[in-house]
Amino acid sequence: MSLFKKKKAAKEPIPAGFTTDDIKIESSICTGETTIGFYDESERRLIYAELVTCDDDITAYYEKYGAKRP
Repeated sequence: MSLFKKKKAAKEPIPAGFTTDDIKIESSICTGETTIGFYDESERRLIYAELVTCDDDITAYYEKYGAKRP
């Protein structure tokens, strides 16, 4: 029995107006930073974007929204 238990992250619902097909990965030409998020075509930018440092971050982003990684 452990006194300290790690809580599992609750899955967030996919934002309104988006599907799992809208998840895109973008890389900066200047700095090389990679971000993942939901691509909004009307604004031409990523919404709910997060910084990606390794392949596990991409998998975690898909799991966060309960989506299956392609």
